[in-house]
Amino acid sequence: MDSPQDSPPQDPPSQDPSRGAPAVVEEAPREPILTLPFALTAYILLLAVIHLRVLLPPEIENWTIDVFGFIPKRYDSSLLNLQIPGGAGAKVWTFVTYSLLHANLTHLGFNVLWLLPFGSALARRFGAIRFFLFLAVTAAAGALAHLVTHEHAVAPMIGASASVSGAMAAAIRFAFVRGSFLSFSRSDADTAARVPALPLSRALRDGRVLGFLGVWFGVNIIFGVGAIGIDSETTSVAWQAHIGGFFAGLLLFALFDPVPRVRSDAADASSQDISDGI
Repeated sequence: MDSPQDSPPQDPPSQDPSRGAPAVVEEAPREPILTLPFALTAYILLLAVIHLRVLLPPEIENWTIDVFGFIPKRYDSSLLNLQIPGGAGAKVWTFVTYSLLHANLTHLGFNVLWLLPFGSALARRFGAIRFFLFLAVTAAAGALAHLVTHEHAVAPMIGASASVSGAMAAAIRFAFVRGSFLSFSRSDADTAARVPALPLSRALRDGRVLGFLGVWFGVNIIFGVGAIGIDSETTSVAWQAHIGGFFAGLLLFALFDPVPRVRSDAADASSQDISDGI
């Protein structure tokens, strides 16, 4: 509450002539600048807690990465004498658990930074159960893409980048629709996350979506093929896993989306932003 000396002088309230009582004007509630849905907050906290493993002794840290990281060599049936911690069970759970591990704070920070806008919108739209299941499916798709392209690799792959890429791909199905979070006529956070999504065929004809796709693929190719790491300790980026997660998010979005579809012609109209009238 403001102190009396800091408050500007106010005019007396206007009188309602019909009742003789002061008319009260209520101010619209203000929305916080950044609010995170529960599902995304819980996911980020989970990643942060798991990252505390770096405080463990080196031998336990290495064992954790071997057991829960994704190692393509684990699936090479010709290497009968190769002993990799985790056994047969690790061939199943590491398709998802690798995405919960990160190499360092920079690696974790980059993924969380991209999740804030795209993951927040998706978590609001999907709800917690669908959101967590979606992250698991896109993580598995990223692991599969990495396995196909690195079938003999021994180095473990870790990081949530495939799931983050999947969330970004899914979000662009509705991000530019009028009223959504990347449109010029943005609504409040909950409404912006629940606008009807564009059909995939329509989204792939939208210039803004195509521009986003071009930038996203360009950045991944530069960082991946060029082996430009996000810090001095990073020697390579598993860009194939990013692309696998991205395509999974783009193509499987409709299976998770609870918001009803709209007709293609209606989607064309709804995707026109306020900028068209400027």
